Amino acid sequence: MSKLFLFFSLICVSIQAAPVNILMITVDDMSADSIGVFGSKLKGTTPNIDRLASQGMRFSHAHMTVGNCMPGRNVLFSGLISHNNKVEGFYQVKNPGWPHMVDLMKNAGYFTGIRGKVSHSTPYQPYAWDANLDTLPDGTKAHYKNAESFGVSTMDGIRKAKEKGKPFCLVVNISDPHKPFWSQVRGGGKDANIPSRIYTAEEMPIPGFLFDDPKVRSELALYYSSVRRADDCVGKILEALDKSGEAKNTVVIFLSDHGMPLPFAKTQLYHHSTHSPWIVRWPGVTRAGKIDNLHMLSAVDMLPTLLDIVGSKHPDRLDGRSFMPLIRGQRQTNREYMIKEYNENAGASRDPMRAVQTKRYLYIFNPWSNGQRVFATATTGTVTYRRMAALAKSDDRLAKRLAMYKYRVPEELYDVSVDPDCLNNIIDSSASQPVLEKLRDNLMRWMKKTDDPLLTVFERRDDAVFRESVIQKQEQESMARRAKRKIKK
Repeated sequence: MSKLFLFFSLICVSIQAAPVNILMITVDDMSADSIGVFGSKLKGTTPNIDRLASQGMRFSHAHMTVGNCMPGRNVLFSGLISHNNKVEGFYQVKNPGWPHMVDLMKNAGYFTGIRGKVSHSTPYQPYAWDANLDTLPDGTKAHYKNAESFGVSTMDGIRKAKEKGKPFCLVVNISDPHKPFWSQVRGGGKDANIPSRIYTAEEMPIPGFLFDDPKVRSELALYYSSVRRADDCVGKILEALDKSGEAKNTVVIFLSDHGMPLPFAKTQLYHHSTHSPWIVRWPGVTRAGKIDNLHMLSAVDMLPTLLDIVGSKHPDRLDGRSFMPLIRGQRQTNREYMIKEYNENAGASRDPMRAVQTKRYLYIFNPWSNGQRVFATATTGTVTYRRMAALAKSDDRLAKRLAMYKYRVPEELYDVSVDPDCLNNIIDSSASQPVLEKLRDNLMRWMKKTDDPLLTVFERRDDAVFRESVIQKQEQESMARRAKRKIKK
């Protein structure tokens, strides 16, 4: 009996000792419900992503902490909320004071490689990835919208890791469906990187946070065609993994960095801004087709989870915690809500927001909102925004939506179980006051725990004069940082 026990123990040890590879695949600006298994109303958008989900586990209530790229990706790879990792906008942070996932994986003996979104995935450039896979093996620069090249890059990263005798940690970032959408190319003409399926305006489902109009439909058709091209890229990446022979020993993680690049999604903290389609496929660990509908997950939880997957020690400071037990099919307590944070857009406009979201409710605090300041988002250049602005001149409903888009209000509360498009602000509803106070308390405790610089203004949120003074100070500090960076250049 003892010999048998020893035999199985040795087998278990050898299995645990085998290093597992990591392949993280991200898409850029894709709403979760644009994906088939996450509720797409348009058929056939993502056959490859759907297949991956059927082979692994998906999380229904996973969210990025912010609806824009560089801050969100740095939360993923630091395990720290934006005000603690210092990447609150789109700028270089030379001395962040925390170890990036690259550092931690390399210390654990991993080969690290990245394709796409290189400048947005670390606090400064250049960063010490073992390989930048944007350059193909033949020395040419990979086209950021070309599906075939993503397969080539993936195979190249795996090959380079094998040559070094190391397990790999590859982050492969697909550009689509970030603008420019398919067919919209600088200089005119058609995009040569053709999606495997092209959608028409007549087919389009209209998101509840937008409006039905021929020009909106046309822009959505380009978006969904780009969603399909992103799925083509996923297919080539997974095909390369299969051909490498490493699929059975590789954890594949799939997600989007935030919602679609259209009004009321990107550069916001609404439900569709941050809801991300998280899929984890770990052969021998995750159960095929498993869905977690119970727990709330946050981008800040990703790094500690990756470290647990590879068996590496956590850094001393983390704002997130590992969801490894959930991957193994277990339960975790204290996953009833997650915190979201926004500070700056790519143009360096300072419009800070904080939010807390549960499976049912979303509370948003907008200290910048004073009835006059206009929120600078990344979607004002879209056809859809320009159409909304034009129609708002004669359409009262769209005029109200445009005013909300531009000016917002200091506080918002939505029942996302019935209003995921966040159209009905119930902040003043008497029936909502108990849940409102609970959400405010959750946010307050998080802000205290993480030393949020906006804590004082949240505590004095009813004092409009004080709110304005804090925002003006932050704007001045932001302008000074920008001026300093220009001098250095």
